[in-house]
Amino acid sequence: MKFIKPLVVFLIINFGALGIGSWLMDNGPQSEWYTSLNQATWTPPGWVFGAAWTFIMLCFSVYMTFLYLKQSSSKFEVLFVVQFILNVGWNYIFFNQHLIALGLAAIIALTIVVAMFMLKFRNDLKTKTLLIFPYFIWLCIATSLNAYIFLNN
Repeated sequence: MKFIKPLVVFLIINFGALGIGSWLMDNGPQSEWYTSLNQATWTPPGWVFGAAWTFIMLCFSVYMTFLYLKQSSSKFEVLFVVQFILNVGWNYIFFNQHLIALGLAAIIALTIVVAMFMLKFRNDLKTKTLLIFPYFIWLCIATSLNAYIFLNN
C-alpha cells in the first residue's frame, strides 16, 4: 500500500498532463498547418506517439513513486512541476500557437529538466533511474523533430 497510493497519484498527474496537452494542441498533429510542414524523414507514424507517451508516463510514474518514497525532503517537487508545465505547455506553444522557435526552446528546456532528474537522483535510485531513460530518449527524438521543422520551414 505504501507504493500503490503514490503510484496512483503520479499516474493520475502524469496521464492528466497528457490529457491536458492533447486538449491544448487542438487536433494539432492532424491539422492542415502541421501536415503541410516540411517534416523530418524520421518522423514516426502518428500511432507511435500515443504508444510512446503511454509507456513513458507509466515508467515515469513508477520512477516518481520510487523517488517520492526515497526522498526525505521534497527536493524533486520543483523539478516535477517545471517538467509538468513544460510538457503540457509545449503542445500549446507548438501545435496550437504554431510558435516553432518557442516550442523548440520549451522542448530543449524539458529535455534538460528530465536529464537533471536522471543525474541529480541517480545515486538515490541506482538502477531505477533507467525508468526515466525512455522519457529522455523520446525527448531527444522529439527535440530533433522540432528542430528540423524550425530549420526547414
